[in-house]
Amino acid sequence: MADAAAHHLRRRSSAGLPRGWCCSFAAAPQSPEHRALSAAASGGGGGGGARKLPPKSPSVPSFQSSPSSRLAGFIDPRRILSPGRVSPIDTDGSPAVAVGAANLEEDGAPREQAPSVPFVAVREEREEEEGRGLDLKLCLRGRDGRTVVMELDSTVLSESSAFFAAMAPPEATVGGGSKRIEVDGVENVEAFKETVELMFEHDPMRWFVRAGVSRAIGVLEVSSSIMFDRGIKSCLEYIEAVPWNESEEEKLKNLFARCTFDEAVSKDVLARLKPQWQSSSDDVTVHLIQSVTSSTNTGARKEMQSLVNGLLSKSSVYQKDLSGLNKGSLYQICCSCFSSLLEHFKEDLHADKTVRDSKPMIERVSKQTENLNWLFDILVNNDMAEEFVELWAKQEDIIRMHGQASPMFRYELSRISANVFIALGKGKVQCPSNLRSQLFHGWFGPMLMDFGWLQRCSKGLDMRMLEENLGQALLTLPLQQQQSLFEEWFQCFASRGTECPNLSRAFQVWWRRSFVRSSIESRR
Repeated sequence: MADAAAHHLRRRSSAGLPRGWCCSFAAAPQSPEHRALSAAASGGGGGGGARKLPPKSPSVPSFQSSPSSRLAGFIDPRRILSPGRVSPIDTDGSPAVAVGAANLEEDGAPREQAPSVPFVAVREEREEEEGRGLDLKLCLRGRDGRTVVMELDSTVLSESSAFFAAMAPPEATVGGGSKRIEVDGVENVEAFKETVELMFEHDPMRWFVRAGVSRAIGVLEVSSSIMFDRGIKSCLEYIEAVPWNESEEEKLKNLFARCTFDEAVSKDVLARLKPQWQSSSDDVTVHLIQSVTSSTNTGARKEMQSLVNGLLSKSSVYQKDLSGLNKGSLYQICCSCFSSLLEHFKEDLHADKTVRDSKPMIERVSKQTENLNWLFDILVNNDMAEEFVELWAKQEDIIRMHGQASPMFRYELSRISANVFIALGKGKVQCPSNLRSQLFHGWFGPMLMDFGWLQRCSKGLDMRMLEENLGQALLTLPLQQQQSLFEEWFQCFASRGTECPNLSRAFQVWWRRSFVRSSIESRR
């Protein structure tokens, strides 16, 4: 049985098939440096003696002639050779040796390749044609302790980088070994390695497409530090042509703040990072809001309102300069909406009505009331809403036409009043007493008339909140005016019931303040 196994092994060896081996702690693997003396010694009988080793090439030194051979006569059997391109530096300090992929015997037959320390090898396709060899070792040591060795063509490295051209050692003498450059304290070893590999790429853009923007930014930073001009240009061309996310944009801003690039190659990227001229945030904000209020598409207008609200919100992730919201410009837009609203009511009440717009009157009125409510919310959020309350309280023409207009669209006016009353009741807007009195004098009666319509067409208005804050706002008036308004409400509620707002809690508070407490104090 043993003779048959040995005969089978000799047949596989003579067929030229690769001999694999695995890690074993029992015996060292077969190699040109450590072989059995004969086939018989491996446990088989028959078939001739051991095959002799071919003569070693004088241009390729073996491990037996290296310093490590004096420490041990063979490769440590526990070392597993990696098929990859990156590995740690040899722990025994022996220099790595590049062994060609096609080592041949003198008669042209393939011979077994001696194991070597793995390394990163960047090779050119035309290496043999141009007579270039891997004659330089580049050792990168990161701050995190990671170390990478790259075996390179020193000519390509020096031609690509002015930094390495100045550091490259002189040509090595024959038999003197390869040249070596060590770079310590590297911040990003992976980016440095990729930058060096990029020097040997014939199509950098294809590499960037696979790598992505984040890695390209890392390569750009390294290329700037080692003065790799071709790499800088390729990085900037790729980065300018693709989208960035916010994290990548911040990385670019930080990089451009630390590094200086040639304006001719970086101007397109800079144009995306910051505007060429400083525009006023006031002008942009006013233009956006004006575009929303003039929109004729209801769905698009609501979408744009949500977008602008997100940008102007105090809790937004975007940094904002709230002083850029020009109060005067916003109130100009408010006045324009008030004028449009007044024109719609005049058109509806005119004897010989001229149709100026193909859209129904209720849709046109609803659009302006939505615009005004949206503007009021912006003003409240930025503590600029007092003048809006004053403007609304002084709309005497609209108040007068309210009672003459159709209830099918006049209730939209009370939707504006509802938001104003809620803001006053919550204390978000602080107005003088005479202004609050004027507001209730003009718009409290229309609110009682339109409350039923608002309940049926609330459009997101919280009716319970309206009732509560309407009562709270009413209680901020002088007691004499409170009595007049509560009497008006009591008569309306007695005749219309749920078609009128329920202000019972506020009415009880007013009653206790006006009569119960005053009678107790008079007895004292």
